Amino acid sequence: MAQHHIDIAIHLGAAWTAGSLIGLERSFHGRPAGFRTHALVCLSSGLLMLVTAYQWDWLGKVPLDTVRTDPTRIAQGIMTGIGFLGAGVIFKEGLTVRGLTTAASIWMTAAIGILFGVGFFYPAAIATVATLGTLAVFRRIEGWMPSQSFSQLVLRFADDSVPAESDVRALISQKSFSIAQMAYRLDRQSGFFEYRMMIRTQNGVAIEKLVDSLKTRTDLLEFRISPSGD
Repeated sequence: MAQHHIDIAIHLGAAWTAGSLIGLERSFHGRPAGFRTHALVCLSSGLLMLVTAYQWDWLGKVPLDTVRTDPTRIAQGIMTGIGFLGAGVIFKEGLTVRGLTTAASIWMTAAIGILFGVGFFYPAAIATVATLGTLAVFRRIEGWMPSQSFSQLVLRFADDSVPAESDVRALISQKSFSIAQMAYRLDRQSGFFEYRMMIRTQNGVAIEKLVDSLKTRTDLLEFRISPSGD
């Protein structure tokens, strides 16, 4: 086997391994784009960059002065295409947006695959470790850090027994929340009125206390709390 065939196998193997490791972390946390997706993204990026790294293998005996290739164009095309894949894992539910971290990890995995494809092993290895650290270790750091958590809250009342907005704000405030945004909805045909709001807190158990309080209200037809996440 020719030496450059071994080199090609090493490039693809390294890209495949890096993508698989990043994908394992995503799969472990139940993300829709996980192990197989990241492995294929990184492998395909590395494979496409091999076209430029070993271009004379497929150009054959074409005279060098008759060919002008630009490897950066393939890299640009890869990153543009990955943008569509990343957008597919981002979804919005009400005021909550999910999938941003997974989309960023897919984009990063493609970049790592490009580096492995052209044989830039040192920065590719560092980027792989940094990406795994960001996804796994930074998650724990975020858990330790005091930070605000946001949730979408919907309170539905019968249209003939709607509490005043000041009472709703007082209820939210008593449970260690503050209101970032407030919206309203009235449906006379169905006979209900809704308060829709984005609430925030630094108390880790505040949501549980708020839920317990809302469950005891007999004037409340329905409520929904949707915590925001990545």
